[in-house]
Order: sequence, then C-alpha cells, then structure tokens
Amino acid sequence: MDQLRLIFANIGLNSLVDIAIVYYVLYHGYLLIRDMRAKQLVKGIVLLISLIPISEIFDLYMVKYILEHTFQVGIIALVVVFQPEIRKALEYIGRTSFTLAAIEKNSQTSEQIIKEIVSATSSLARQKIGALIIFEQKIGLTDIVESGTRLNSDISSGLLINIFIPNTPLHDGAVIIKDYNIRAAGCFLPLTDNNLLSKDIGTRHRAAIGMTERSDSIALIVSEETGYISYAIEGRLYRNIQISELETLLSGIYSDNEKVNIIEKWRNRNEDKKR
Repeated sequence: MDQLRLIFANIGLNSLVDIAIVYYVLYHGYLLIRDMRAKQLVKGIVLLISLIPISEIFDLYMVKYILEHTFQVGIIALVVVFQPEIRKALEYIGRTSFTLAAIEKNSQTSEQIIKEIVSATSSLARQKIGALIIFEQKIGLTDIVESGTRLNSDISSGLLINIFIPNTPLHDGAVIIKDYNIRAAGCFLPLTDNNLLSKDIGTRHRAAIGMTERSDSIALIVSEETGYISYAIEGRLYRNIQISELETLLSGIYSDNEKVNIIEKWRNRNEDKKR
C-alpha cells in the first residue's frame, strides 16, 4: 500500500500528459495499421522481433546473428516498403481534429439507416437498375476506397439511388459503407477466380463474390437484368432474396453501436438450418 501511495505521489501533470500522448499515438497507430493491407506484414515483423530475446535465452547464436543483421539492413527496406503507409499516417495526423463528428454519426438510429438502405434497394430493384454495395466489417478496405471517389457522407435512400442511376459518373462501380457512413462510390473490386460459378452470373456478382473472398465484408447486389436482390458472404452468393431477408441481414450488421461479427451469426444460422 505504501508503495502504491509513493507511486501516485510522484505522478505529476507532466506524467499524465506523457501517458496521454503515448496512448494517443499507439491507439491511432493501431487504427491506421488495422485499415491497411500491410497489417499482416507488421504482424510478421513483430514475430521476428520477438524471436531475438528467445534466441538469447536458448543460445541460438546463428538465429540471433541472422535476425540482428537482417534488421540492420531491413530498416531501410521497411521505409521503402511502407512509404505509402507512412505518407497516409502523416496526412492522417495532419487532418485529425478533436471534434464530436464521430459522436454525431453514432447518434443516428440503426433503424433509420436500415430503412434508407432497404428503400434504396427496393427502388433500384423495381427499376432494374444495377447496384453493388459493400459493407465494410473488421478488415479495412482503404485500398478499395482509394480506387473510387471519396464521399464520407451520411447514408440516404436518395443518394444511393442517384449514385447508381445509369450514365452518371459513379454508377459503374461499388459503394463502400462503413457503419453509418458512405465512404466512397465508383470503387473497383477484384473479381472472383472461381471457375465453377454459373455462366449466367455477371461481372457485378462476380466482383461481389471476389470482394467477400478477400475480406470479411458483406456485399449487396441488385441485378440490372432481373431486378433480383442478392448478397454475398465469404465468397458465397445468395440470389433473389426477399425484402424481409434483406432487413434481417441489415439488422445483423447494425444490431449494436459496436461492430458485430455478422459472419459468425450467418454461420450459426446456416448450421441451424442443416440440423
């Protein structure tokens, strides 16, 4: 108890500021890495660094020698490899401001967001206007967002419909939605490499499948040929769903203010169906 009192007695304003700055840098650094494809590379680097003390403990001289000399040269290589990420990080710090924008976005009700998306999807389906909407989950899609036009706008039925109206600048691409925000439109997606798909599955649906194969995102598709509403999860396509099933899907995505692992719910639901 006396030691704790001594520790707290030595904590001054400068210590609190020091802790706050370190926390801020680490937290926002994590957010940046999480939204970049390079995060797997970062995990590999952390693993290699952790091997250095292990090699010292177990007297693995050859491993220690290789790791130490690799990192001496590797620092320069990392600067080259991570050049785009470093630039984005500096730009992010420059435009970050302490505002209540995030709080204001979260004040919108999930029910209203679902209503707007359902309304837009139903209207597009009735008019047989093709659409592709990607719901970003835990894996960041920053590289996909950068292939299109950034919007960072609130979700509304009118905006979604106007984006996909034929012969408009952004109609021939995907809309990326994260939480309560339309991040970008007119985005280019990777096509699936699955050669076993039916020949009647078009490019829009193949892009939806390809996107969900490479991430945990969820894709919502409207066919311009049939007006059918479909969705894709984990590389699997579910075609011609009803509005009630669409509402259930969206309710899973927006069930809480926090991120929900909708894929786990989808797996459990399909396991129940098998039983």
